[in-house]
Amino acid sequence: MARKIEMSSCKTIETFTVTESIVREDILVKARELADLITTSQEVKFFQQAEKQISTNEGIQTLISAIKKKQKEIVAFETFQNVSMVEKIEGEIDSLQDELDSIPLVSEFQQSQQDINFLLQLVINVIRDSISDKIDVESGEATPPTNCGE
Repeated sequence: MARKIEMSSCKTIETFTVTESIVREDILVKARELADLITTSQEVKFFQQAEKQISTNEGIQTLISAIKKKQKEIVAFETFQNVSMVEKIEGEIDSLQDELDSIPLVSEFQQSQQDINFLLQLVINVIRDSISDKIDVESGEATPPTNCGE
């Protein structure tokens, strides 16, 4: 149960216990429904399909392993402060990365990651903007609706 603290003669602030501050169950239900919608979107389905194809593609996996090995080599040479070897291996990694990036499946996978990130950012922006339209963020007060039912 919220308690009211009087701040001045005309303003009071409601305070809540930790239990009361926990997100309302109906909000969590809607968030889960939204997550379900997103996971069934074409963007996510394409991402999952591309991810599966990449994980089973020997050529791609060989390149990824080679890049990881080279990255470990860089760490070792940095420990010994061998700048010339670090630079040489960085060049080899760049070459391997270019080869990996030139594979159409990898490009499609990277694009699908960007598409999902865009979708998630869009959802976040819509929620933020919708809330901002209804709440005066500066004062923390709800903006009264202009019509009944808003």
